Amino acid sequence: MRAFLPPAVCVAAFIAAVGASGARTAQSRPGGQSESSLQITAVDGIKVGHHTLSERPTGCTVVLTEAGAVGSVEVLGGAPGTTETDLLAPENTVDQVHAIFMSGGSAFGLDVAGGVRRYLSEKKIGYLFGGSYVPIVPGAIIFDLPVGGRPEIRPGAECGYAAARAAANGAVAEGNVGAGAGATVGKMLGRDRAMKGGLGSAALRLPSGLVVGAIATVNAAGSIIDPATGRIIAGARTADGKQLEDMRAVIRGERMPRRAAPENTTVVVVATNARLTKAQATRVAQMAQAGLARAVLPAFTPGDGDTIFVLATGVWSGQADAGTIGALGAEAVADAILRGVRAAAGIPGFPAARDIQPR
Repeated sequence: MRAFLPPAVCVAAFIAAVGASGARTAQSRPGGQSESSLQITAVDGIKVGHHTLSERPTGCTVVLTEAGAVGSVEVLGGAPGTTETDLLAPENTVDQVHAIFMSGGSAFGLDVAGGVRRYLSEKKIGYLFGGSYVPIVPGAIIFDLPVGGRPEIRPGAECGYAAARAAANGAVAEGNVGAGAGATVGKMLGRDRAMKGGLGSAALRLPSGLVVGAIATVNAAGSIIDPATGRIIAGARTADGKQLEDMRAVIRGERMPRRAAPENTTVVVVATNARLTKAQATRVAQMAQAGLARAVLPAFTPGDGDTIFVLATGVWSGQADAGTIGALGAEAVADAILRGVRAAAGIPGFPAARDIQPR
């Protein structure tokens, strides 16, 4: 595993605004989003759409880059579920991505890609081959099949099509929505002690005009940590279910299970308005994994499929090096993860962060 120590970046303090529904949108000011509630859609050229199934808590989320964007990916989790990630390697030919999806439904959720491709192809978006438009749509899934008790219900191509059609460049709903609808965290000590995860988004904008944002589906085996305070926000609960376990003590006390079930994944999309090559985007993805490691304890386990995609739309005319963008990406990733669990609402069997008294 490669370790990165990006320079500290000053970030405006985030104050969670929690809605009763569990699907929350960023608050706005006239003329645009306030700096404390910037989301990935603050990056020009990025749209986000969700589709949440009503039959049980699951769904999918699509990040559209209709004009195309340079893409990359870094997979550090030991149990990933992905599609079309090999073509994002710097040495491979394709250099434009048209969408990235995140989905529930385990491997069945990979079918979401077909619906997204169909939507984009109908809009004549993609590479033109043989008279047909072929969009490039990588993506990744989380395991949420047991949540809600009806594992036969999972996102498919129609879910992907609906999410792509709903995509917009405004405020992004967070919490129990899209790919975050069935997300849970803290399963390392058993599902009976787990809590509700969710979907969150955040972004940072520098005075120069550089914007780096992230959107995260938080479905971790471990606990969620606020890097600014070190406080555990959500995760494995104590045996009585009323408080949060100290995951650091669990790890140091050798109480971790020897083999974690491969049903956990935090999937993130990082986007920037800067111009990057595929090699530079890969470095940004590698650095952005530091944000996941700051906010999820432990991360990258054999039972996690932790994956970070990067999109660079290149619409900003300024100059920024990949190290700066990677450091900002790590900050945005950690912020997005925190927002996802703070926005989540509890469902039967899985209380949310707002429901548990911190230790």
